[in-house]
Amino acid sequence: MRIDGSTALIAGGASGLGAATARLLRERGATVVIADLNDERGAALATELDATFVHTDVTDPESVQGAVAAAAGLRIAVCCAGVGFAQRIAGRRGAHELAPFERLIRVNLIGTFNVLRLATAAISDSPPGESGERGVCINTASIAAFDGQIGQVAYSASKAGIVGLTLPAARDLADVGIRVCTIAPGTFDTPLLSELPSDAREALGRAVPFPARLGRPEEFAALAAHIVENEMLNGEVIRLDGALRMPPR
Repeated sequence: MRIDGSTALIAGGASGLGAATARLLRERGATVVIADLNDERGAALATELDATFVHTDVTDPESVQGAVAAAAGLRIAVCCAGVGFAQRIAGRRGAHELAPFERLIRVNLIGTFNVLRLATAAISDSPPGESGERGVCINTASIAAFDGQIGQVAYSASKAGIVGLTLPAARDLADVGIRVCTIAPGTFDTPLLSELPSDAREALGRAVPFPARLGRPEEFAALAAHIVENEMLNGEVIRLDGALRMPPR
């Protein structure tokens, strides 16, 4: 799939991994639609990139449909929208709260599927290229899907669901020439981690075997761009983590 001349929808594209992906795809000639809840950041980035911003709640079908409609000629869909939460199943605070678990499943897993189903419905109406390819969708999981730590049961479950849907989604969409891949990043320097003290962030970076640092959003974007351009990448979950395997805590 050629990036230049394609239209790309980036859900969760106002900051972090999504913003870096939007920036790189725009640099390579894509028409970019940024879909996010953060109006201020989204509008600012859209102005910077000469892109389009659409206020979007990934859990709301009508909201996502509006973003998809704004991405005329859609070929590339990247979903980076997600939230986090930490609590043990049972402990001094009692039983794990149900509402946060439900919220993470709804935003991270159901939201990703909502973007995937509506984006691919639009992409499937596009004419195929010479090889029969119509488009590509890239979802964002986490190494927590495989190496969930203490207190990450909700987050890990939501990301494991994204891992689990990758291959069947690719198989579902093979007949219409749409590829589906998932990136499972490790510890990346995103707004979520920026809330931690600097010493805690440095410690997280040192835990990575090589390179011994936090991942950069630009590195996530580079992999996303490669997935778009490499037609043989399909139905795959790619860890992007510097060989990190998370310990229990």
